[in-house]
Amino acid sequence: MQNVKGTYDFFGNEQAIRRKVETTLRTLFESYDFDEMNSTILNELELLASKYAGGDEILKEMYQLTDQGQRKLGLRYDLTIPFAKVIALNPGIELPYKRYEIGKVFRDGPVKKGRLREFLQCDADVVGIAGPQAEAELMQLAAEAFRRLEIPVVIRWNNRKLLGETLESLGVPAESRSSVMLTLDKLDKIGREGVLRELAGKELSASAAESIVRLTEAPVGNFEAWVTACGIANGDGANEARALAKLLERLGLHSVCRFDPFLARGLSFYTGTVYEIFDASGRFTSSLGGGGRYDNIIGQLVERPDIAYPTVGLSFGMESIMAMLAERPATLPQPSVLVVPIGEDMLAPALETAALLRADGIRTAVEPIGRKLKKSLASASVRGIRWVVLIGENEAAARQVQLKDMTEKSEQRLTPAQALDWVKGAAAPNGEDTSR
Repeated sequence: MQNVKGTYDFFGNEQAIRRKVETTLRTLFESYDFDEMNSTILNELELLASKYAGGDEILKEMYQLTDQGQRKLGLRYDLTIPFAKVIALNPGIELPYKRYEIGKVFRDGPVKKGRLREFLQCDADVVGIAGPQAEAELMQLAAEAFRRLEIPVVIRWNNRKLLGETLESLGVPAESRSSVMLTLDKLDKIGREGVLRELAGKELSASAAESIVRLTEAPVGNFEAWVTACGIANGDGANEARALAKLLERLGLHSVCRFDPFLARGLSFYTGTVYEIFDASGRFTSSLGGGGRYDNIIGQLVERPDIAYPTVGLSFGMESIMAMLAERPATLPQPSVLVVPIGEDMLAPALETAALLRADGIRTAVEPIGRKLKKSLASASVRGIRWVVLIGENEAAARQVQLKDMTEKSEQRLTPAQALDWVKGAAAPNGEDTSR
């Protein structure tokens, strides 16, 4: 018996770290005023395979199935298309609308470090805001998230309109630009020689191919120098990118967010700004997250392409983040209190006392019946549990418990309510009953 390739069970320290990352992101999303969403995992194949969705490459990795009614279905491969579907099906949603979602997605692709077939995505999207505001806020959110996770990153960004204008200026025909963009996006992975080989298989003129290769050999420099050198300083894409560049500089993000004129991202639905997040040290090469503007998807899904739904998204790669954090030491959260029933007949009062503590939000463990007291106390000490509640026949008869402070090496008899107050730091010093 074994797990399906590319799927894993998470528990212990690893799950504790995952929960910490999720909590960090969830807290940050809500501080930026994003509402939580939970979209469907199972979707109609027609939606997921739509030409307005993920593009040919991602569709090759989609899990497809047929239900008992012979309906063609698929498992979601990202959280973007299901989000767009929700907006399309609920025209009454007030715009602008900001949502976040943390959920599993599925791709039948190659498995490697940081890339699984069943994995968690953490997305934030804004629909209803045109211009650079939404992009800048999401990039600001990303920078803050990785600062809190203590992972130095660089956020590489570009504009697909700008890249299209660049290719147009080099003589690349309109029907070939999307394919050439995908090739240029692989520059860091396959190098210039690899790009040259891929370009040779495309229907490009010799002069256009040579111009592209020369462009990849040129130093990127700053944004203004680049668009001026390419002769596209006044194009729509250049103006959009310029507005974002100025805003990022005002926000003090220019050192983290770096212009990359070849970044396109693999998904074909992006219409403007795109960005991708990487480990600043370069030691971990997989993407830690990314996103961009996709203004056309929702309008196409509702079959009203004339209606504008300006939309920008950001996705965090949980598995890549976890791969980076895996080497860090982690400690499982431990209970604040250990309740020890001394004898089988003490199980009920032990569980009652534990329920009282848990109802007040105190993480409480109950020791199994039959374990020697010496071992229970030693275990509490090793685990760093400060408070141990002992319940034997005498304590139960008096409706009391014995509270041991493992740090101060002291103990006292109290009612369960007094013990609760003491653990919370609210009991009177002499242990008199402060319960109500």
